[in-house]
Amino acid sequence: MRNSTFTLTVLGLLSGLCSTAQTNTTTAFGNYNVITTAVPFLLISPDSRSGGMGDVGVSTAPDNNSLHWNVAKLAFLEKGYNGLSMSYTPWLSRLVPDIDLAYLSYAKQLGKRSGYGLSLRYFSLGEIILRDANGNDQGTLSPNEFAIDGGYSIQLSKNISLGVALRYIYSNLAQSSATSAGSNTQAGQSFSADVGSYFRSPYYNLEKGQKYRYSVGVLFSNIGAKVSYSDAANSDFLPANMRLGGSVEWKFDEYNSMSFIMETNKLLVPTPPVRDENGEVIQGEDNDVPPFAGLFQSFGDAPGGTSEEWNEVIWNTGVEYNYNQSFFLRGGYQYEHETKGNRKYFTLGLGLQYNVFGLDFAYLIPATPTVQSPLENTLRFTLYFGLDAGDQ
Repeated sequence: MRNSTFTLTVLGLLSGLCSTAQTNTTTAFGNYNVITTAVPFLLISPDSRSGGMGDVGVSTAPDNNSLHWNVAKLAFLEKGYNGLSMSYTPWLSRLVPDIDLAYLSYAKQLGKRSGYGLSLRYFSLGEIILRDANGNDQGTLSPNEFAIDGGYSIQLSKNISLGVALRYIYSNLAQSSATSAGSNTQAGQSFSADVGSYFRSPYYNLEKGQKYRYSVGVLFSNIGAKVSYSDAANSDFLPANMRLGGSVEWKFDEYNSMSFIMETNKLLVPTPPVRDENGEVIQGEDNDVPPFAGLFQSFGDAPGGTSEEWNEVIWNTGVEYNYNQSFFLRGGYQYEHETKGNRKYFTLGLGLQYNVFGLDFAYLIPATPTVQSPLENTLRFTLYFGLDAGDQ
């Protein structure tokens, strides 16, 4: 935030920005109990195609950004595919000019039944000028986070594939320049893995030359060690997530088709319990557990029982119209329960492709005036192009 004034306590806020500590708060919607994690930038939709369809992607047709949404889709890239894409997403653009997410992705088809991808995601939190209580200049911070991914996928048959991705995560929020609660701050680092599967049916014929096919995908992402922002014992969960969905592509004729997508995703992170004044758990389960144990615990530890577990599921729907693989219109919607974050919004998208070059745009609209998003009324774009002039 350029030319902003903060006290040194901002370092403590930055180092704990994504802490999993959470207290239950009663609101008009009920018991507000949001699950928070470290490095939430890993969950931001990085490309404008998916961003224009309500943030769907685990079951959609494979493209250059499949590494993020479902690594298993890379095995179904078109013959000879070899592409590069660059995406840019302004963040909180209505408030500050210098917070943004940049995403560089590369994908290549190998042989007949496999593919691989590489990506770099960089999240800049802008520039922060620090001042103490007396207004004295204490220096400038430029917090940032990035992740480097690599993934490989192979078809197990003509219709199903399996993929694995590895990720290095670096979160430099406090830049090791001050102390927080008496502990030296440091950059958070971790490694994680994604495991995904993708099924795509053959085309089935309908009347009047029409045909359809369907796809199903599942992805377990960001499975890895916790992140620590200080030399204290405290550490935070990665945003481990399960995404599951299906899509149907309906081809009207040689040039026109539409795809309909529905997906769900859920954080595989323990739900914060209800504690008494002494910090003892009185409802739910203790969320101070190892990462792997937290994956299984996350399916049944909500203080509110089964109903609260279902409230933690986010629903994403999208639609895409495709004219001759050159013009695309997209729309989508995301629903999240009020007590778990209340992220509800519509999205619009447009795509243009000529030969090996393409450009996608996405725009987000909050569902109601009371629901806000860092991306509301913001135009995002993705530029992509093929590196070979062969069969794309």
